Amino acid sequence: MWRSAAAVRALRGGGAGAPRAASGAAAAQLRQRLESELEDIRGAGTWKSERVIASRQGPHLRLAGGGGGIINFCANNYLGLSSHPEVIRAAVEALEKFGAGLSSVRFICGTQSIHKDLEEKIARFHQREDAILYASCFDANAGIFEALLTPEDAVLSDELNHASIIDGIRLCKANKYRYKHMDMQDLEAKLQEAQKHRLRLVATDGAFSMDGDIAPLREICQLAQKYDALVFIDECHATGFLGPNGRGTDELLGVMDKVTIINSTLGKALGGAAGGYTTGPKPLIDLLRQRSRPYLFSNSLPPAVVGCASKALDLLMESNAIAQSMAAKTQRFRSKMTAAGFTISGKDHPICPVMLGDARLASVMAEDMLNRGIYVIGFSYPVVPKGKARIRVQISAVHSDEDIDRCVDAFTEVGQKHGALR
Repeated sequence: MWRSAAAVRALRGGGAGAPRAASGAAAAQLRQRLESELEDIRGAGTWKSERVIASRQGPHLRLAGGGGGIINFCANNYLGLSSHPEVIRAAVEALEKFGAGLSSVRFICGTQSIHKDLEEKIARFHQREDAILYASCFDANAGIFEALLTPEDAVLSDELNHASIIDGIRLCKANKYRYKHMDMQDLEAKLQEAQKHRLRLVATDGAFSMDGDIAPLREICQLAQKYDALVFIDECHATGFLGPNGRGTDELLGVMDKVTIINSTLGKALGGAAGGYTTGPKPLIDLLRQRSRPYLFSNSLPPAVVGCASKALDLLMESNAIAQSMAAKTQRFRSKMTAAGFTISGKDHPICPVMLGDARLASVMAEDMLNRGIYVIGFSYPVVPKGKARIRVQISAVHSDEDIDRCVDAFTEVGQKHGALR
């Protein structure tokens, strides 16, 4: 028999009163230390507030509290598929047919036909042998290095790789080398040093999320071939829109047959919900199903999420028109902002970091931009290095030219007000 929520609370010894705090000297000491640390973050101007959205994700938003008519320039919704009607319909159909979730991990009773279908579709999209789904790409990155590499092996990582790659590498017992950001001379020196190890794996983001720059994959693959190494790329900020068919940086740079392993996400361009994956050689994928801890100990992806991503891939494989719609809009924003006097990091990528340097300036300018109907976010330490604060603008295929021009005008006005433009 189902009990009411009030009855359950009563059985647990709690009513509908105020929240409880742990008592005792240790708890009080912890609270005092945490409050002091939080105050230091506020004082440094690096406090990260979360604005609450009261509408679907998309180029235009409504914020909680009545803020309407906001143009959104801070989502990873590169192709605008988060609110695409066919993607939403696919999620609803999957929810109705397969339920809310599996209540289990994959190898026990958490695999459905739609999971296998999506993995096959991902492998086909990337032109790889097989694929494996994770709850997120963070999990995919946490699960691959430990399963693949041993103390006999070596991993060589770009110093500005995503935090999930760094954390995944920390978990493995391989010998670790870090090369300077996109510095091929330093990578070659590290590869020479790593020749004493059994297997060498070069790990890099395909497109770097904070700076909007693209890894020199041609040169990386040439060095990997020269020194008998493998190449791994994280494609979270490339899958779906870089390359002629949106397959990513390896397609963009013509090295699809040189990259061994790809990790990416379903939570950005491919529907925007959640989920990640690894795709590559079938023996590797088989090994991950046996050894990868985030896969073995996490619930399978909810059917609605699988339905979203599957439909997003269908749309991309039916036509490259969506993937190709980004370039002109990205170029429009970058050229107009540069002409206005701003420094925009990266090149030809819809991630367009407006470099400001000062954390407090980035925070204040982002707040002023919101007051003008433009939703952007300031990034500062520890998300980016100290002294390299910026406002990261992200262009979407569903932004109009008018949206982009309004954003540039607001930046110009706010930049002049706060002395960011001279």
